[in-house]
Amino acid sequence: MPRLLFKLSPLIYKSGSVRTFSSSTTGPCTPMCMIMSPSPNGNVGEALLFNVDSCELVRSPEKAFPKELYKATLVGTSRGWGMFSNRLDRSAVISDFLNPYASKSEPKVIPLPPFTTIPTYQTEVVCNMAMSSSPEPYDKDWVVGIKFLGKQLSFCRPHLDLRWTNIPTPFESWDTSKLMYSKKDQRFNLLAPGGNYLCSWDHDFNKDKKPKFHELVLHNLPSMPHEQQQRLDSNCREDHWVESPSGESFLVKWFSEYTPEGCKVPIVMVFREEDTKDGRKNMHYTDDIGDMCIFISKSEDFCVKACSFRGLNPNSIFLNGRLFVSLNMSKFSCRLYEYPEDTPYTIPYSPYWLPPFSSY
Repeated sequence: MPRLLFKLSPLIYKSGSVRTFSSSTTGPCTPMCMIMSPSPNGNVGEALLFNVDSCELVRSPEKAFPKELYKATLVGTSRGWGMFSNRLDRSAVISDFLNPYASKSEPKVIPLPPFTTIPTYQTEVVCNMAMSSSPEPYDKDWVVGIKFLGKQLSFCRPHLDLRWTNIPTPFESWDTSKLMYSKKDQRFNLLAPGGNYLCSWDHDFNKDKKPKFHELVLHNLPSMPHEQQQRLDSNCREDHWVESPSGESFLVKWFSEYTPEGCKVPIVMVFREEDTKDGRKNMHYTDDIGDMCIFISKSEDFCVKACSFRGLNPNSIFLNGRLFVSLNMSKFSCRLYEYPEDTPYTIPYSPYWLPPFSSY
């Protein structure tokens, strides 16, 4: 019988100095903050990242700090690129500044059109950002999609469009409902509230603005006592749709229980898409995703192969948001991460995962 409960492993403590990236690749990491320093030749800066592969705090090499980021806030990440928004002048850019291997003299900064708002909707609060591909190499059909709190989606091709195409969703979506891009289907996906339907829009959004709907039918649900089921139903829940590099699709349900002492160890349920028939996607519960690791946060979620990184355990889920933990579904264990001793005393809330980077 599938199990859902995880035992708690000791906290990870990591002491020692912050190191600078020295290898040609990194594991998945989370951005901590950006540090800017004045310089006679223009401001310079560096990104401070927590590398979950080695559980180390690492600094990117010092590089020119783009003026577009001076007063901007990181509001989303996708495919290793960050979206930064300046609330004062309403500007937004896509940049690779968080990439430790980005150009030291000229980190890439790609301006986005000013946000426009559908009447009665809002564009102040960004839930997440998704992209059809990395901006490099150059692709004129590269698409950026933004999910705002409420009902508005906005799409544009930054290399071609001077304005956003705004589309209202057919439902009021939560801040945990996130946009993601499927390379396999070439569509932008968004889970409807409740996680029972998947709504999607074509990559060519100007030709077809109507969404497609697929009902998500859950199979092989784990049995549990009635009391435990009631507790689970009372928990906070986030639903996430993730696609692996090979095109497999997963529905991840993240349950969080809050007590006066804080947030308890989370429960995660994973469903793998088996087939699609008559507008229904058949999703089967599994506690075995093989060599994959799934990374869930306010970024566009992604998967990596554990065998490619020394510090990653296969069949694991990494969560960054309400908690900063990894769940090993093979051992049914939960590991809570703590930042190393040299972490700055005050850092912004940054619940994002960045995929592995490479200098190649």
